[in-house]
Amino acid sequence: MNRREFFHGGAAAGAGILNAFPYHLFAATAKKQASDRVKLGPKGVELSRLAMGTGTNGSGGSSNQTKKLGLGGVADLFQSGFDQGVTFWDCADQYGTHPHAKESLKRVPREKVTILSKTHASTEKEMKADLDRFRREMGTDYIDILLLHCMLDGDWPEKKKGAMNVISEAREKGVVRTHGTSCHTIEALRTAAKTPWVQVDLARINPAQVAMDADPATVISVLKQMKAAGKGVIGMKILGAGRLRDKVDECLQFALSLDCVDCFTIGSESRAELADLVRKIPAASTRG
Repeated sequence: MNRREFFHGGAAAGAGILNAFPYHLFAATAKKQASDRVKLGPKGVELSRLAMGTGTNGSGGSSNQTKKLGLGGVADLFQSGFDQGVTFWDCADQYGTHPHAKESLKRVPREKVTILSKTHASTEKEMKADLDRFRREMGTDYIDILLLHCMLDGDWPEKKKGAMNVISEAREKGVVRTHGTSCHTIEALRTAAKTPWVQVDLARINPAQVAMDADPATVISVLKQMKAAGKGVIGMKILGAGRLRDKVDECLQFALSLDCVDCFTIGSESRAELADLVRKIPAASTRG
């Protein structure tokens, strides 16, 4: 089996393909670390290769992280990541994790971390309100990466025009450093690839087509278009929304092998789980 056969033959069949994962096809020559410094997209926003996700089953203003760990527990998790060089925080209004970021910023210097958040705003009025509220909730004057959250339709730029205008103006003023989308359908992803406003995209990718927009080969082809256009790509659903947690090594190696994915986010729910990811990433990046 070669990589093309893996993509077009077995990967679409689901998690079962990982029982015979072809490690040699995805082995790299140099080790990668969770703490590697990556410059993302046209604005070159610097961050760690691994992002600390905070939205496992995130909806309605809460997530596994907020419910299990609470304000202090999430701050402890962020602190643990920071101490290991993982300085990229993946937050969202939908997850309710802005106050947790604020608590964490009492412990670490703001300029030493990269904060991503996401908005459901569509109009100018909604976006202005979100921008003010998000910064107040997180205790920061600026947001490093701001994404339009969960794009589903191929015509999302028309529906989100007002919000996009406000975000663009905020970037010009330094209130937002870079911006883009998170996508949850292949139509939305394809639109993001050809939309100049999108500087960064958060895309669902894993080798087993679990919680993804399409089969891996199709998604990767779109992500390659994004990279060719100079956009930054952040991978998500690396472990299939937790359904591939028994195949962590395989999923990590797959993500680390993709030259169309700059970095990725995984939502750890304990310091032990985070430490395990940090330990496994270099091993997975070169496993043969």
